[in-house]
Amino acid sequence: MAENSVDLPEECWELVLNFVEDRRHYASLSLVCKLFFSITNQLITSLAIPHPTVVVLPQLLRRFTRLRTVDFSEFHGDVDGLLSQISESGLDLESLNISNRSTLPIHGLRVLGSKMKNLRCLNCSKIYSLQDSDLGLIANSIPTLEELDISYLMDDYRSNSNGLLDMSSFTKPISDSGILTLSLKLKGLKKLNLSGNHFITDRSLVHLSTNCVQLREIVIHFCDFITPYGIALMIRGCVYLSSLSVFGTRLSVVDSALTDSLVSAKALCSIDLSGFNILDEMLYLIAEAHMPLNKLILSCCSGFTLHGIKQLLSKHQSLQHLDLQDADFLTDESMFQLTKFLPSLKYINLSMCTKLTDSTFFGLIENCPVLNGINMVGTKVGTKVGAKKPSTNHVSNTLKSLYLGQNFSLVNESLKEFAFAISNLKLLDLNSCLSITEEGLLEVSKRCTELRYLDMSYCRGVKTFLMDFEFSKLEVLCARGLRINDDGLALVGRKCPQLLQLDLTGCFKVTDDGVKQVVKNCRALREIILKQCNKVSIDIIAWMVFSRPTLRRIVPPCGFVPSESQRNFFLRHGCFVCEG
Repeated sequence: MAENSVDLPEECWELVLNFVEDRRHYASLSLVCKLFFSITNQLITSLAIPHPTVVVLPQLLRRFTRLRTVDFSEFHGDVDGLLSQISESGLDLESLNISNRSTLPIHGLRVLGSKMKNLRCLNCSKIYSLQDSDLGLIANSIPTLEELDISYLMDDYRSNSNGLLDMSSFTKPISDSGILTLSLKLKGLKKLNLSGNHFITDRSLVHLSTNCVQLREIVIHFCDFITPYGIALMIRGCVYLSSLSVFGTRLSVVDSALTDSLVSAKALCSIDLSGFNILDEMLYLIAEAHMPLNKLILSCCSGFTLHGIKQLLSKHQSLQHLDLQDADFLTDESMFQLTKFLPSLKYINLSMCTKLTDSTFFGLIENCPVLNGINMVGTKVGTKVGAKKPSTNHVSNTLKSLYLGQNFSLVNESLKEFAFAISNLKLLDLNSCLSITEEGLLEVSKRCTELRYLDMSYCRGVKTFLMDFEFSKLEVLCARGLRINDDGLALVGRKCPQLLQLDLTGCFKVTDDGVKQVVKNCRALREIILKQCNKVSIDIIAWMVFSRPTLRRIVPPCGFVPSESQRNFFLRHGCFVCEG
């Protein structure tokens, strides 16, 4: 290949390698020849920096000269110095993620902002001590920002010993004053996530609608003092608003101001009103509104009925994304009616709709010709009483992902029928499907030859995994809590040669022998999780690092805590070993 590559210009090879869907494969391609090494370096535009990578950061910045996105969300050290390094690298960043840390790296942002004039996107979510003054610093340092995430959701806050919120977390929380400063200095803001900032009020939305008139997307989850009135004012002020997501505010959409503003919004194409109390009248008004709606999320909503959602869908048949999670009134018959209004649908979430069975799945396959994702977690899939028989004439060539976890009625017979209808599937989630056995998985392996991701965690019926299966393209296997033994694991190693990630958490029968077979045979393996694998010894960690150079992350069995010198030693071989 190295000899033939000179027959094509570098530009042609760049076009060819651009067709590789998963950039992780560039690591192996870069070893083919110097030309491929050079081209793949140029094609890498995003880089995630885990905590130990700091020692090799200068080399990475010199190697990947076309980086546009850098992610520090998994780096837990001091970011200030690293941002200074990046500012001197000559890169032209467009996006930066500095989320998930205790304080804002003030100095680093100032230095970086002075050099990176095209920086448009900044993620500051989960920063524990973010304050109003920090918002002013962000705006002054990076005045070119168009996308900003300052969210801090409820689960991220600390609790006291009584399980209540630790109020010391709110010594100087973000307030309306901080949002005002932000809105005055970032007038070009287009996307903003305010979720979890519990002390902002409608005034913040007024400031944004007055000063950030180009705002196109806003996310407001768990902001307790935001009311429908404030949301209505923002919608009216931001005439370009195309995406609105509101959740967890314990509000009702039965508000004339919000209703009037929603139905008069001409640019809205995505609406997320999860958790709201919504009446059919609201859906009727949206149905008649002249908005280019292509995404509708009504997850965990109450108050509306089949008639209301049917009326809306009949008027917006260009809808591509629909989320009706926990809509307990839905039945197979009603879903079949709705699918006739969804010719453009690409993704649907029906999880926790507990009356839906196999019939709904086949109805979607039959009536939604471009559907590529179905979520039916926690339904009645597998129930055969009154279920519509599948038609061999309706086979989907577009469906790529199917989530069927927590379907306790799902049996091998249904799984076989599904596999026959979706041969191009790439992701299958069977987490906690207790009745699925090796027989069902064997049929999946025969029919779904393009499968890349398989989650069969806690499928108690899968005991040995000793069968003549062939998952030759599988890249991610989640097998948490299975009774799989060394023989079964050895078979995984032989039958899944392209495996990149393997999760064996809680697989008590697995020993060193089985792990060695996987590591030897899976030549591209990058991550293995052995948490709670009590029969796997800690002595095998060093052997894995040296035997499989592709490994980048190992979660060892419980009890293994690498010393600093051990961690650095493994890191020099390219692998980060966590604490067990």
